[in-house]
Amino acid sequence: MYIGEHARLTPDKPAVIDSATGAMVTFREVDEASTRLARLLRGAGLRRGDHVALLMENNLHYHEVAWAALRSGLYITAINRYLVPDEAAYIVNDSGAKAIVTSAAMRDTADGLAPLIPGCGIRLMMHGAGGGWRSYEEALASVDGGPLEDERLGDTMLYSSGTTGRPKGIKRALRDEHPSAGLRSRDTLARYGFGPDTVYLSPAPLYHSAPLGFTLGAQALGGSVVMMRRFDPLEALAAIERHKVTHSQWVPTMFVRMLKLTDAERARHDLSSHRAAIHAAAPCPVDVKRGMIEWWGPILHEYYAGTESNGSTRIDSHDWLRKPGSVGQASLGIIHICDDEGRELPAGEAGLIYFEREEMPFAYHNDDARTDAARHPARPLWSTLGDVGYLDDEGYLFLTDRKAFMIIAGGVNIYPQEIEDALVLHPKVGDVAVFGVPNEDLGEEVKAVVEPAPGIAPSPALAEELLEFARGRLSRQKVPRSIDFTDAMPRLPTGKLYKRLLRDAYWPKKA
Repeated sequence: MYIGEHARLTPDKPAVIDSATGAMVTFREVDEASTRLARLLRGAGLRRGDHVALLMENNLHYHEVAWAALRSGLYITAINRYLVPDEAAYIVNDSGAKAIVTSAAMRDTADGLAPLIPGCGIRLMMHGAGGGWRSYEEALASVDGGPLEDERLGDTMLYSSGTTGRPKGIKRALRDEHPSAGLRSRDTLARYGFGPDTVYLSPAPLYHSAPLGFTLGAQALGGSVVMMRRFDPLEALAAIERHKVTHSQWVPTMFVRMLKLTDAERARHDLSSHRAAIHAAAPCPVDVKRGMIEWWGPILHEYYAGTESNGSTRIDSHDWLRKPGSVGQASLGIIHICDDEGRELPAGEAGLIYFEREEMPFAYHNDDARTDAARHPARPLWSTLGDVGYLDDEGYLFLTDRKAFMIIAGGVNIYPQEIEDALVLHPKVGDVAVFGVPNEDLGEEVKAVVEPAPGIAPSPALAEELLEFARGRLSRQKVPRSIDFTDAMPRLPTGKLYKRLLRDAYWPKKA
């Protein structure tokens, strides 16, 4: 099923609800608006395989723009709302988007963006106009609201966060099917029990791959989405109680913040409706996940995957308690662990994670070199996201870190993730990043940058306290040589850390 069928069967059911205000948009309203926008785009000459960009805050009308593309054979490219105009323009221009939708809340970015995207002729702004933008509401009102002829399934084409360079568009071939055939997320969501009775809490930015895919998938299955404008740990718990949330998705930094609430704050809300808490996007420290299972019960489900959809794993709470730290067994594709030369490694040895599929499921848009670099050197149907990990003797995958973040100190490979997982447990640490910095003798040494918890002032005494804390949990070579402090970590609301911005400050600039 898809949005059009639910609009016919349950027209007044909420498709999306604002978690804070209770304002909602019904399935009928999403269906009508997305149909009008799809007709507008088709009338302007967009055809199957063309691109539409979406630059907007978490907004009750976000999904109707995506559904307009998904029901008319177009690619929808959601753009990180925190990008500056030059960065957003790169994505619009690189994708070749012929249309873009934004909102009045994004006015400052939109005004700077408009002159930078001359090839994007259709520019619509919700609740605003001017400065090169046409009113979204007026544009839709000018279009016949009748059914869209020849509906075909579109897809997302999202861009990586660009933590190690320019973001890259991740493009998958369109399926020549009616939208009722189902979105790519359908089978995944079915495994977690999504259906018409689902109330799905989305605390993350909708421009990110997982929140966008899961919210659209929940709607496609007839469920309601509860959208948070921004994450707040207490408001998230309140939303579960207020809206009787059944399913949710999180990133580990959200768990860390919720676990640091007081016992009274944690016990304030009734969470009994909550059946499945899904998490991904970054590795979760073992003690953090164990704490969440002790609090919420065995409802946590973890998966490892990328926007590329080249493969995935999944694990429930029961298996995780038996295999702490694992992200599960393969649920899509076959996992291979290989060394830098592409030789397959035995169980227990860490290497680059490849997934084998029957066909290459993605390409990086306008970047054949990056697409080729993601392939195994000898097996073109094996592809990698650049993560390092190992399999145990039962085929459970354990992530070690990103290959790009590995520190080589005196010939020893050190993975920052383990160090970050240890330090973040200290009650005076709000967030932490670990990376390598130059060392004349060793080549690199371990540096930690810490964002203190609220109300905690940075000081040399605090740095020594954290180092002593690390010494009790890590082997000598993994303990940071030094700790610096920052007021705010450059972390996206999706949980992704722009570690390169921190690391580059310690390395000499290349000539």
